[in-house]
Amino acid sequence: MSEFVVITGNSGAGRSTAANVLEDLGWFVIDNLPPTLIPKVSELADAPGSVHTHVALAIPAPSRVDDLMDAIAALRHTGARVRILFLDATTATLVRRYESTRRRHPFGDMGLEEAIEGERVALGVLRAEADLVIDTSALNVHQLRERLVGTFGTDSPSTGMQTKVLSFGYKHGLPLDVDLVIDCRFLPNPHWVDELRPLTGVDAPVRGYVLSQPITATFLERLQRLLGLLMPAYINEGKTYLTIAFGCTGGQHRSVAIAEEVGGILERAGHDPSISHRDIEKASLIG
Repeated sequence: MSEFVVITGNSGAGRSTAANVLEDLGWFVIDNLPPTLIPKVSELADAPGSVHTHVALAIPAPSRVDDLMDAIAALRHTGARVRILFLDATTATLVRRYESTRRRHPFGDMGLEEAIEGERVALGVLRAEADLVIDTSALNVHQLRERLVGTFGTDSPSTGMQTKVLSFGYKHGLPLDVDLVIDCRFLPNPHWVDELRPLTGVDAPVRGYVLSQPITATFLERLQRLLGLLMPAYINEGKTYLTIAFGCTGGQHRSVAIAEEVGGILERAGHDPSISHRDIEKASLIG
């Protein structure tokens, strides 16, 4: 069965970098492909003797999103495995990137910020249909490569839904590329315990403090029941990537401990989650 990844997103968010990474991973990459030619690529991939069964299509932000959506729908109708990778970034980040390259934004003859926002609105429906959204605002080229290798380097149809559990700090901003966000700031804060303040949620004393709270036990019990409902439903709906984010104030104590615990809950339920802590290394006045 042929596999396709459609790489698209906001101009300047990293489409070319993503295409290069997938090419290094052995995918046959076609860049700047007009949506109307996608069916022809499908015919070539499915032709007898074709060696190009893993195809990545790097599509610039189209002027007509409906054309791309129709082409993707037709591609899926062939029975091929098709996923949409949407690369996003904040407007401020995209402005800095365009100003540093001095390139013209492709969306139109208008101010840079206006063009970026106009494109963002136009691509809204495509972003909503994406299988995987990656916010590249805080990622350099090497970090984006690491993220993509971790996602596609061991990818196969048999792996099911790839699940990521993320911790973060609200003071550093909400993550843009997650599916579920759960606020842990209602839990007692280890930051106010002097001996725990310099530690993080991966350290046993902090984790023990957070997990020993009566409200934590109730929270985890109800969350486990919720995930027991949601995970099979997501899989049945064909969702291929799921990111669950837990936030506290600084992203060093409560959210980290809960993310670690939930990762274990999911693993015991038969899933294979990856766990990452976005802000664990950032200094925090309130954990």
